[in-house]
Amino acid sequence: MADIVLDVEVRERTGTGGARETRNAGKVPGVLYGGNKEPVAIAVKLNEFKKALFTGRLNGHLVTVKHTKGTEKAIAKAIDFHPVTDVPLHFDLYRVEENQSIKINVPVHFKNNEASPGLKKGGALNIALHEVEVQVPAGHIPEDIVVDLTGLEIGQSVHISDLKLPSDAAATQAGDVVVASITGVAAAEEPAEGEAEA
Repeated sequence: MADIVLDVEVRERTGTGGARETRNAGKVPGVLYGGNKEPVAIAVKLNEFKKALFTGRLNGHLVTVKHTKGTEKAIAKAIDFHPVTDVPLHFDLYRVEENQSIKINVPVHFKNNEASPGLKKGGALNIALHEVEVQVPAGHIPEDIVVDLTGLEIGQSVHISDLKLPSDAAATQAGDVVVASITGVAAAEEPAEGEAEA
């Protein structure tokens, strides 16, 4: 799978004024930090940043950052959006090496709902974790963790230990916590003794 590539430029002005000036020029201000290097104020053209966002792989995946001094690998750590327009306002990138082991949240998706007898009987899928934190090399972050619901009955659960993770990834949660369960519809209340006799 191809990396996300961000062509960035180094910002001379920092702070609120510098960020405003960058946005007025049609760019998104950001910071590249981490590793054994100093933080660098950067900017990306808004359209290019949106394009990277729409792939769904910018946040939580390895990113190649291209600038005048070469290329670096990084992980998108935070992206701030305007509360009304959803326009990206600022982003933070954290430098990593491809083989560096990092902790990162990976989304959990579910498949084969129609093959779950519990759901067919009217049960509901109760999702406890929408993401699972894993320790994994930065270059091998999985797109998602897929849970197969085939054969699950009402009352059964999927635990962390049931997840199929890549061989070089490990869940970091303490204990074998529940990821999801099939819950049943509450049974109709039994009539009281007196009502039954009446």
